[in-house]
Amino acid sequence: MMSDIVWHESAVKKEDRRNKNGHGSFILWFTGLSASGKSSVANALSHRLFQEGKQVYVLDGDNVRHGLNADLGFNERDRKENIRRIGEVSKLFVDSGQIVLTAFISPYREDRAVVRSLVGEGEFLEVYVHCPLDECEKRDPKGLYKKARNQEIPNFTGISAPYEEPENPEITLNTKEHSIDECVEQIWNHLQVKQLI
Repeated sequence: MMSDIVWHESAVKKEDRRNKNGHGSFILWFTGLSASGKSSVANALSHRLFQEGKQVYVLDGDNVRHGLNADLGFNERDRKENIRRIGEVSKLFVDSGQIVLTAFISPYREDRAVVRSLVGEGEFLEVYVHCPLDECEKRDPKGLYKKARNQEIPNFTGISAPYEEPENPEITLNTKEHSIDECVEQIWNHLQVKQLI
């Protein structure tokens, strides 16, 4: 029973870890359509942060579904549970003093808001990776849009399932107009202005 579970305080606090690392800990939550460039930008940024001596980790949608969320499908209920679990894991990363970059379509505003509520003020930065649907379909590196158009994949975001654009993201990237490096630079500048790195 939940009433028998008691939170055990850690002897090493989040602030201790941040002080040792020399930077803040927070979530950069990359959201956008499939093939918009979420994973590409997140990994490029991760590499730069790592090269600069920052403690950083990328949680990628496909990778997580190979293990932690292997039991989940793509209906609305499973999508919500997918994001809930990732939110809880991301919260642990923040507590450990790390920067966590999450690359998930995460189509529902409500689910993204739930993750934001799990962490403290300023510890969740929503990064909207904006790319028009037609451009994403042109890219289609995994052939998913073609399968979705042929009704081989049900509940596919942007085709047979909705995507709710962020209303007030901390950062908006335009991956049709800007390169990966330019997007990384945009985020980097934002993090410096906010004194997170």
